[in-house]
Amino acid sequence: MKVLISTDIEGVAGVYHHEQVRNGNGEYERARVMMAREASAAVAGAFDAGATGVLVNDSHGGFRNMPPDLLDPRAQVVQGKPRYLGMASGVELGVDAVCFVGYHAKAQTRGILAHTTNSFAFARIRINGVETSEAGLYGAVAGEYGAPVVMMSGDDVFIDETRPLFPHAEFVQTKIATGLCSGISLSPTQSCDAIRAGVKAALGRLSEAKPYTVAGPLRVGIQTQTTGLADLFCQWPTLVRTGGDEVEFDAESMEVAIRMINCLSAMSSMLR
Repeated sequence: MKVLISTDIEGVAGVYHHEQVRNGNGEYERARVMMAREASAAVAGAFDAGATGVLVNDSHGGFRNMPPDLLDPRAQVVQGKPRYLGMASGVELGVDAVCFVGYHAKAQTRGILAHTTNSFAFARIRINGVETSEAGLYGAVAGEYGAPVVMMSGDDVFIDETRPLFPHAEFVQTKIATGLCSGISLSPTQSCDAIRAGVKAALGRLSEAKPYTVAGPLRVGIQTQTTGLADLFCQWPTLVRTGGDEVEFDAESMEVAIRMINCLSAMSSMLR
């Protein structure tokens, strides 16, 4: 049994503020260690359940947050960018199950540090008219490769919005959101223990899990954070302007959609 663990940082226990998720300060240095510890807890849970191989995907920001020497040495680590499948990279190598650790709620919700893919660029992302999150986007990419998402961790808002898409998944609540930058958290030790147990339990029920898929063709709608970003994105000939701050494009699959979204995210940096 091979397992992919995709690890973000905003849903990690004890993480509340933007300083903790942006490099270049002491708060981030502490947070990325906590991120690595939760990833390692998930690795341990996977091996507890009988995994024969585990990949850990560093899925936040520049994709090189977790110090590799702090991760469980039994795992292999996917780090750095660009890479075609972003937060789901590794699924294309052939895995039986996927776990999302440290994930967060979608943009414009009351979850802790809630956003979708790029908080500077995107206010909302819709697939066939339905607003979606990073978990929804990348869970569907994993589904296209036949891999079910079996376990996820994050705050209560993330769990409430994500559970309907993944009814067979095990959810571990690391904290309760009381605002964009505030909440009530488990201790790091409690969170790691719960994540390890959650991954083990989820993989023990792997036969019950089903991949989450969104059938193409897809119409991808993006509400940008500014009209200037919509101006920029529509330099891409296949995008259509549907409003002052809204653009759309067609994609034949979720993999194509996510690659395009990530290209737009990268383009947005020229307006920072």
